[in-house]
Amino acid sequence: MIRSITQPKPEEELDRLLEGLTRIFVVGCGTCVTLTRTGGVEQVEAMRGSLLKKGKIVTGQMVVPVACDELSYEILETYREAIEAAETLVIMTCAYGVQTIASQMNKMVVPALNTIFLGKETAAGVFKAVCIQCGECIIGETGGICPVTTCHKGLVNGPCGGTNRGKCEIDTNKDCAWTLIYNRLKAFDKLDLMRRYQEPKNFNVEPQPGLFVLAED
Repeated sequence: MIRSITQPKPEEELDRLLEGLTRIFVVGCGTCVTLTRTGGVEQVEAMRGSLLKKGKIVTGQMVVPVACDELSYEILETYREAIEAAETLVIMTCAYGVQTIASQMNKMVVPALNTIFLGKETAAGVFKAVCIQCGECIIGETGGICPVTTCHKGLVNGPCGGTNRGKCEIDTNKDCAWTLIYNRLKAFDKLDLMRRYQEPKNFNVEPQPGLFVLAED
């Protein structure tokens, strides 16, 4: 299962974003951030406690089932009075959830989390980055293994000179991404793909602001 992986913003940054704001409503989400323990029921309650200690007034709190779902508006409406009493919403969701709620509510929003990548749960509570949505996918030439997320250095041409017996020099407990790519391509008799030079990543391949329009038939 793929999840948006988030982490709490530094306390100093959140304090700065809330400077001059007193009355706050806290919103969490029941999907990704609950699974990663950054915006579920317990974390929303902890945020409430932290805000109260700093002299803030928490008018209310809730955890919507899916913050990035347009239907979250109907759930938020049940808390209309508490939301109206707040000056701002502190939102503990991924960036998409923040933007969705911001578009639904006529309130200032303050994100409490940073969204860092899309991740797949590989063990209980452990999430591995599988995509950073860079817009320039080369996994068709690397055996389906993404070097941008699998390699500690994000090398699109490899391996580097630090690989040792198939392990990464940065984390010796981790398999070298380019060794994995080599072995996979070798198994399919496609090692010639490794000889193809990949241009440096162009992180501006998607026009800004990003927009995808489905072509008509």
